[in-house]
This record gives sequence, structure tokens and C-alpha cells, in this order.
Amino acid sequence: MLIIQNLSLLNGSVFIRCDFNVPIDDFGNILDDGRLKASLPTILYCLDHNCKIILASHLGRPKNKYDKKYSLLPVAKRLSRLLNKEILFSGDVIGDDTQKRVKTLKNADILLLENLRYEKAETKNDTAFAKKLASLAQYYVNDAFGVSHRAHASVEAITHFYDDTHKGAGFLLQKEIKFFQTLLRTPPHPFTLIVGGSKVSTKLEVLKHLLPELDKMIVGGAMALTFLKALGVETGNSSVEEDLLDEAKKLTELAKKNDVKLFFPVDFIVAKELKQETKSDIVTFLDIPQKHKAFDIGPATLLLFQEALKESKILFWNGPMGVFEIDKFSHGSLELARFVSTLQATKIIGGGDTAEMIHNAGVTKKMTFVSTGGGASLELLSGKELPGIKALS
Repeated sequence: MLIIQNLSLLNGSVFIRCDFNVPIDDFGNILDDGRLKASLPTILYCLDHNCKIILASHLGRPKNKYDKKYSLLPVAKRLSRLLNKEILFSGDVIGDDTQKRVKTLKNADILLLENLRYEKAETKNDTAFAKKLASLAQYYVNDAFGVSHRAHASVEAITHFYDDTHKGAGFLLQKEIKFFQTLLRTPPHPFTLIVGGSKVSTKLEVLKHLLPELDKMIVGGAMALTFLKALGVETGNSSVEEDLLDEAKKLTELAKKNDVKLFFPVDFIVAKELKQETKSDIVTFLDIPQKHKAFDIGPATLLLFQEALKESKILFWNGPMGVFEIDKFSHGSLELARFVSTLQATKIIGGGDTAEMIHNAGVTKKMTFVSTGGGASLELLSGKELPGIKALS
């Protein structure tokens, strides 16, 4: 793979595609700046080479136009504090403000562009838009693992306007790939996979791909309800992917064929509505009331999962055990995270909501590696070729 260390960056200009898609509250406060901190080694390396630096990222899913809620201005302010350096900010992506600011950039200046997804052309992988982005700098660096599974203009199309001596992967992208290659090639055993979240569909391919390598698989979150229903359990009013019941049943059979021990919840926290003030109950997996939904794993399940994890040498976790964003239904996810943090094992966290949940549990620093890309890590582990990585090969 083409890497930043092999580029002749000294006194040049560099366009760095970062992943600054961080959680921001209604008041513009960044709730978790882990992704910003993860980008610092690449930015500092470019500063050490006296570069003019242009940073670009998306934030959330705006509808192809300016929306204050998705502005990267809070990111510019936090980056300024992290680097102890002024971060210039452009009010557009490739418009007049950006063009004017790029022309006046000095060596070691840093300019952050406004949200790339304000431009419809970004997600369309538009060549003309990518060409305009490429015209902003001599070198291109991709340090955004979290979007490298997307064929977007700032990730894929832009690379066609740089030759092999002017583009490369940043340090974060290299680090992510190295960890997941280790996981795929030579995993120590026992190897445990923890999967949760809302949907089986988003994790189907990775489950099929990894099952032959696993010793244990722990299933929580709403996706556990799909598996249980496939096994004939009544799941009340819980969210279930009806169209994937056959696939879920096949996966359980595949696990049995490969001697993989499967662990499903044995009790749940249930309620009629997803609200903090809603009355909730603890029930066994066989006793979910008809009008109730399961929103978190119960205490017996937590003990079961903890016991199953004790002997693991390596574990990969993607997806929370419940709706951790609401305090009432966060206990299972947060307590399991705290338990995992105490294990003498290689602990890899699969980005996205899982990384946010680990942060909320206060144990991020106790994990071996926390990925910045949920979807990207899943696609890589399912054996797929990521457009952003292929473009730098």
C-alpha cells in the first residue's frame, strides 16, 4: 500500500481526508473527541514537514446543503485546542471562501473545510467535484478508515488525480488495517466474537466469514431477538428482521458445524416504549410479554456473557447489548464493557456505536484497540475490498 512515509512532503501542500464524524450535542459540544485525537499523528507529521495542510471530513448525514447542526466549526475549535494552534476554517467546500483561503495559506498553516456532505457530488463519487478537491493540494493522504468502505469523491475519485508518488495512507489508516489483518490472519485462541446492535443484516457477511475461525460467539442487542425467533422463541413486540429468520437459523447451524459455542441472552429488560420514564421489567427470554419490546440484556445474561468471556485470548466486539443511549437500558452494555476491560486478552472494539458505548463506560484506554470505523471494520472482516484502500494499493 502507498503510505505517507514515502511521500516527499517537505514544504509541500497536502489534502488529508480525515474522519471527524464525532458526536455533537444540541449546544455544539463534542461529546467524544477520540477520532480527532486519532488523526493527530498524521497532522503532526505534515506539520513537521512544514506543509500547508487542508483537512476535509464529513459529519452526520446532512441533506446536501448547509445545516448548522452538521457544521464542522466545533471540530475546528476542538482541534485548535488539541494542537495548541490556530485552525483556519472555510465556510464552504470548494467555493469562493475555500479558493481564497487556499491561495493565502502559508507553510504550517492548517485549513479545515466545511462538511463535505453539504455537496451532493461527494456521495455520488463525482469526478468533476473530486478534481476540484484535488486542485487544492499537491499531495493526497487518506486517514479516514471510517469511510474507506465508501466510494465517495474525497475517498476514491480524488485518488485518480494523483500519481503514486503523491498519494498515500496516513498513520491511522495504516494502524487500522494492521490490526484487522492480524485478526484475520493469525488470531490466537480462544477467539471470541461479541456482536450486538439492531440488525443481523449489517453483520451477516462478517459472521459467515469469521465463524470458521471462532471458538465462541456472543450475541446481544436487538439482533439476538432475530436469532431467538428463528429458533422458535416468542419475542413479543421486539424488533425482529423477519426476512432474515432463515439466514439466522443457517448461521446457528453453521456455528454448530464448526464447533463454535453460541451464547444468546437468557433474560431481558423489557418495556412498552423506548423512554426513560417508561416502566420496565426483567423477564426470561421465554416470557417476553406480547406488547413489550426487549431493550437491554438482563442481569443473568450479563453473568452468562462474563463467564463465557473469561478464557478469551482475543475478542472483537461490534454492536452494543441494548439501547445504551438511554440510561435505563444502558446497564448491560456498560457493565459488559467494564468487565471486558479487565480481561487479560487482546480486546478490539469495532468502531461506531460500540466505540461511543466504550467511551461512555469510561474504559476506552483499557482496550487494546478501538477502531474508528464500524461499517468499514465489518466490511474488511467480511473479506470485502474497501474502495479507499484499493485506491492506494
